Amino acid sequence: MKNPTFFTLVLLACCALSACNTFHGFGEDVSHLGSAISRAAK
Repeated sequence: MKNPTFFTLVLLACCALSACNTFHGFGEDVSHLGSAISRAAK
């Protein structure tokens, strides 16, 4: 633990990689919501 900045960056990278599926699902939900709003506006 000589470099706390490196440790922090590695920890953040691990968290970001583990959350990829969550963000992908969130993106799909937003896309479906946008499509529904677009269909309702027609």
